[in-house]
Amino acid sequence: MRVAVGVTGGVAAYKAAELVRRLQQEGLEVEVVMTRHAQEFITPLTFAALTGRKVITDMFAAENAGPANVESAIEHIAVAQRIDALVIAPATADMIAKLAHGLAGDFLSTLALATTAPLIVAPAMNVNMFEHSATQANLETLRARGVRIVPPDEGYLACGMVGAGRLAGVEAIAAAVFDALAIKHDLERETVLVTAGPTCEDLDPVRYITNRSSGKMGYAIADAARRRGARVILVSGPAALNPPEGAEFIRVRAAEEMRSAVREHLADATIVIMAAAVADFRPASPQPSKIKRAAGKLTIELQSTPDILAEVSAESARGKSRRVIVGFAAETSDISGNARKKLSAKGADLIVANDVTEPGAGFDGDTNAVTLFFRDAPEIRLPKMSKFDVATRVLDEVVKIVARLRAPHSTAAPVKQ
Repeated sequence: MRVAVGVTGGVAAYKAAELVRRLQQEGLEVEVVMTRHAQEFITPLTFAALTGRKVITDMFAAENAGPANVESAIEHIAVAQRIDALVIAPATADMIAKLAHGLAGDFLSTLALATTAPLIVAPAMNVNMFEHSATQANLETLRARGVRIVPPDEGYLACGMVGAGRLAGVEAIAAAVFDALAIKHDLERETVLVTAGPTCEDLDPVRYITNRSSGKMGYAIADAARRRGARVILVSGPAALNPPEGAEFIRVRAAEEMRSAVREHLADATIVIMAAAVADFRPASPQPSKIKRAAGKLTIELQSTPDILAEVSAESARGKSRRVIVGFAAETSDISGNARKKLSAKGADLIVANDVTEPGAGFDGDTNAVTLFFRDAPEIRLPKMSKFDVATRVLDEVVKIVARLRAPHSTAAPVKQ
């Protein structure tokens, strides 16, 4: 998700740098738009260093002039279309008046008119300016349009007066952005153990059995869980992906290594999500040297790999604490029948099943289309969406399951903390 941070001219402009860092910590992409007066209090270079992106400071910047850069003339439209939210902090009385009356005299106010993304405004000004009937009327106009207003704090102001007008705290402003983007922090008490990617089972020193899993679904779940406040432990088979920032990362190769890593960290987990595509079989006798080409047929004896999902469910059932267990099922036929069978056989709370032959729902893509199967509830069919959005929906259901387990009337043992 991408957020534009608008900075207007006021002493509190320096706090916008802290806001940028806080939004980035949530995994959001941030770009900054500054008014001319904002640059009197803090330089664009500060925000460029923080974001690694160009800071927009003028509607018609000199460096953008000329036929070769005619797109700069409509840059506010491009920014308006690519952002998921616009937050203006600090917002001066002048900027609030422009927003309320639809004026567009600079890039920031023009952007606010051009975007349909949620708008969050955090006022900061002298107490008399804030309490003036014109400012209050403008704020009411914005509220009536659905703009989220983050009220200023009270206290000593830069002008020496005391009262309302001090920019709200960074956490309060960030919380309003997260709310606008439907970013939740409902997993802050949880430790989520996620498996992802394929496993590789050696046939000889140069060949192995594997599958087409990219790990994208499991990594998306780990990232979504981390954004919602969970401690995340990601156990991944070979995948060409960077683990989410802040996740504890364990890289493995074979099913037996994944099993060992899961067992090692299981005691810490309150939620286990097995998104890995573990190879079902491995060579019974891997050869110590490369198998040479020969005429005729080659017969390879295979044996089953450990059923990690079933073992985790059994271990959790025997323990004093009740974990939420989620499994994945990549199927090519009878999706419902196979998923229901796996749900029962593995002892999971939820099975996420998909038809890998369906366009946009197979391996290595950025989208997925899944059906959620529960123990005692109707299945939920999700349309094709990004894997991160699938992860978000899966975690929504996990949160509901956790709430039921912890309800006072529940007979299940409490989840370990």
